[in-house]
Amino acid sequence: PNHALRSLILNFAHVSPKESSRPRTQQEHSHSQSQALISTLVSRSSSNASKLESLTRLVRLTKRDSSIRRKVTESGAVRAALDCVDSCNQVLQEKSLSLLLNLSLEDDNKVGLVADGVVRRIVAVLRVGSPDCKAIAATLLTSLAVVEVNKATIGSYPDAISALVSLLRVGNDRERKESATALYALCSFPDNRKRVVDCGSVPIL
Repeated sequence: PNHALRSLILNFAHVSPKESSRPRTQQEHSHSQSQALISTLVSRSSSNASKLESLTRLVRLTKRDSSIRRKVTESGAVRAALDCVDSCNQVLQEKSLSLLLNLSLEDDNKVGLVADGVVRRIVAVLRVGSPDCKAIAATLLTSLAVVEVNKATIGSYPDAISALVSLLRVGNDRERKESATALYALCSFPDNRKRVVDCGSVPIL
């Protein structure tokens, strides 16, 4: 659990004294940059503006770099991102959801994100978020539902499926597409099929 010590050991193991003076590679620069952004995000003294900037840049870095996704997860930044989802600032909420979506691309993170309470935030966003936030939240559910145990957890969460069905009914094209995709993923778990039907999805479909 001592991520700082683990990081130091990994750095020591991969960088010899002769190599330490060479110019940093692009990947090393990205990792160094990500550490500063994570520190800003998790700091209680950071303003919303600085958190937003950190989230925006972390979303870009984690989109394609698996090692940075793992680094962000291990750093404790997930909790800070979840707190930003609770914010009434829609832009901050959207960027934090985008970061969580990128982190969920790692299979090892999917169960952990659900255990950390991401489903509660997603359901709240599906109910009252902006259209963009609702679409990202539905996409995040689809990503989490790749893991079988998460399908059961999400399906049994109060209002999760009904919120998706509601989005399917009244959402814009993007929201309805993402909602339908999430419901499709959840319905591979038998108990969820009955829940989706009971929520009135069939006439909408």
